[in-house]
Amino acid sequence: MKDLLLRWSRTLVVFILIISLPALSNAQEEDGGAPSAEELAKKLQNPVASLISVPFQGNFDFGIGPDDGSRYTLNIQPVVPISISENWNLIGRVILPITTQNDVFGNSGRQTGLGDMVASAFFSPKEPTSGGLIWGAGPVFLVPTATDDLGTKKFGIGPTGVVLKQIGDVTIGALANHIWSVAGDDDMPDVNSTFVQPFIAKNFAGGYAIALNTELTQSWDYDATNGTVNLIGSKVISIGSQLAQVAVGPRIPYGNANTAEWGFRAMLVLLFPK
Repeated sequence: MKDLLLRWSRTLVVFILIISLPALSNAQEEDGGAPSAEELAKKLQNPVASLISVPFQGNFDFGIGPDDGSRYTLNIQPVVPISISENWNLIGRVILPITTQNDVFGNSGRQTGLGDMVASAFFSPKEPTSGGLIWGAGPVFLVPTATDDLGTKKFGIGPTGVVLKQIGDVTIGALANHIWSVAGDDDMPDVNSTFVQPFIAKNFAGGYAIALNTELTQSWDYDATNGTVNLIGSKVISIGSQLAQVAVGPRIPYGNANTAEWGFRAMLVLLFPK
């Protein structure tokens, strides 16, 4: 079963790369009508926007546990929208964490490696509702790609959804999913967890933005709450011919399963507008 899950995980990663590369290539070839920095900043507040992006999200957490441990997690998070009909998009979103941590469980030493991948597929209308709501929904998958005991060793599945509204330069909304484990290592705990991310953002002239969100994971079987409040300032920039966004801000930990004292987030988002 473990070998089967590992082969399935690798197949899913390869499939995501295959469907992503043509979209990235097409985006790079389309030169005309480039959106402004303000337009890109507004699209980046929308998880189901028709914008190809590849965020590299670095999360730094300090003061973890009794031995003042630390953790650095780099989340690689490609987002690829695919037009599937005249009125609908399919937005593929992957989160693949790479973690380095030291003494996070007391005097436990250093671990470095991949974490479990979370892959989501949002079916989303191309146009907002008559009330201006933007939404998307679909399945989410937990794929046991972790190394060095940095994951659950479980394959999971569940629903995911996002809803938001953009009023002028302000975006407000929430993203959520729930994952149940359905296969994997029988010696490892089952997964039965909910992730919720409400967010609000304000855009400014010149591609500047400030966003506030909380990311909360609740493990129901073990009454474990792991959350952070994130306040992020960002700016759309050009690196040569490559459009990008840079962002940084503090992370405030909370919950009985998050023992960090403080942290911060720094991001680089590569943009491929159509």
